[in-house]
Amino acid sequence: MQKVAFICVHNSCRSQIAEALGRHLAADVFQSYSAGTEQKDHINPDAVRLLKQTHHIDMEAEGQHSKLLSDLPTVDVVITMGCNVQCPSLPCQCREDWGLEDPTGKSDEAFLETIRQIEEKVLGLKARLCSK
Repeated sequence: MQKVAFICVHNSCRSQIAEALGRHLAADVFQSYSAGTEQKDHINPDAVRLLKQTHHIDMEAEGQHSKLLSDLPTVDVVITMGCNVQCPSLPCQCREDWGLEDPTGKSDEAFLETIRQIEEKVLGLKARLCSK
């Protein structure tokens, strides 16, 4: 089974949402991980609240927390969230950037749109990896 890493600067919002949705929507195709180039002391509370409301996923109860790139296992696929920063090179077979705007500090509608986009992209990634 392939391992997918979702990478963001602080590993507190978009990459955490992607890890959670990957675990719930694509666990039969790939293992989901997330990490950042820096670390926060908590996951974004709006991301936690809205993912719980929309998908009944409690990221904190499931043990998700901010992690560094050095905490990742060897991965097959690296997905960057669109942080507009230079990410260190991680060895992988495939890399793509999802170009998602960070909803931190914005309205619930902005978070919900980001969650919707991530869900769509996770399902697309699952379909692509299934067809390989």
